[in-house]
Amino acid sequence: MCDLVARTGRHQQRYEAGCRLVAGCIPFRHRNSEGSEDANIGKIVEVLMINSTSGPGLLFPKGGWENDETVQEAAVREAIEEAGVRGELMDFLGYHQFKSKTHQDEFCPEGLCKAAMFALFVKEELESWPEMNTRKRTWLTVPEAVDSCRHSWMRDALENGFSKWYAERMMTAGEDISGEH
Repeated sequence: MCDLVARTGRHQQRYEAGCRLVAGCIPFRHRNSEGSEDANIGKIVEVLMINSTSGPGLLFPKGGWENDETVQEAAVREAIEEAGVRGELMDFLGYHQFKSKTHQDEFCPEGLCKAAMFALFVKEELESWPEMNTRKRTWLTVPEAVDSCRHSWMRDALENGFSKWYAERMMTAGEDISGEH
């Protein structure tokens, strides 16, 4: 049984200029390529995606940013609630706008959303988490994830946000992508 409880409801939801504000992350890890014993050679980056509860395709953890938390706290909370992972929130990857078909309300009748996305280096996969009965986790390479994204805005966050950020981090001399120095 999971001691954590997912937040529900809209009473604490943030809005800005008619858009519902959302926070999310692209959880990632490294694994060694097959046949590589050297931890510094042949590292493959994988991203974690979860199933959608409303149709086919995979998603990154994301959800409403609430009044009692920072956008970073909201992104970390969503990773725990939806994907059951904890780690180090690395960097902001950008804002992405989209239209939600399922989250239209009096403050946002058109369903417009603005998502702040972050990179999250995964350090722990929880055995139980709030949405474990409705969410399945899947680790994918970046090309596999691009093909599996349910929403075009998430594909854009992966290709033009995470992938570019990751490549820049890897090129920076002395920078360890795991956040350890």
